[in-house]
Amino acid sequence: MAFFTEAERAVIAAAVDRLIPPDDLGCPGAAAAGVPDYIDTFLDAFSFDPPRIFAGGPYSGRWGGDASFEQWLPLGAMEELAWRTRIEGSQGIPEREFNGPVEGLQYLYRQGLGVLGSDFVGLHTHEQDRRLDADPAFKRMLYEHACEGMYGDPVYGGNRDQAGWKMIGWVGDIQPRGYTDVEVSQREKTPIVLGVDSGAIAPLSTPSSEGGRG
Repeated sequence: MAFFTEAERAVIAAAVDRLIPPDDLGCPGAAAAGVPDYIDTFLDAFSFDPPRIFAGGPYSGRWGGDASFEQWLPLGAMEELAWRTRIEGSQGIPEREFNGPVEGLQYLYRQGLGVLGSDFVGLHTHEQDRRLDADPAFKRMLYEHACEGMYGDPVYGGNRDQAGWKMIGWVGDIQPRGYTDVEVSQREKTPIVLGVDSGAIAPLSTPSSEGGRG
């Protein structure tokens, strides 16, 4: 199941890489981090049952507890109405137009892809940037979704291999392990170690006796 065609997905991949590009400092780029998969899944959320809107919980299983993020939550009637309107648009359906007609995200992406053009992938980066700048509203929306896909939980389709979290030095969700007193209180960043309980434990590292805590 997918919203984008393969050609459209390639355009989206090239576009998000202009917004969050790969570099030599640890960023793989939005495309390699799975951002196109995140956007595609979001736009096609209602092809799944339950819809891919709210992941389950409370634990991912990465730090203990039962892995339950992939136990997607069913939507209530009003939640489904709101999310379908946001994603699919009102489409002339009366109950979706209580505040007037709504252009859904699917429509906005089709319009944005039209501005970028089917030849976007093969263009020089300067021309790619020019076309992105030609539709500021679409560029802003795409950037917001790129950030969500880059730094959100991998269960939503992006942040492949936790690439976004690794880039910024964040471990992601950490319950039920939690953080130790040392990890929370000391100034120096303390490595988060898998298998260390957050209760009363020996410090993972100690502050320098010379530097103190200031």
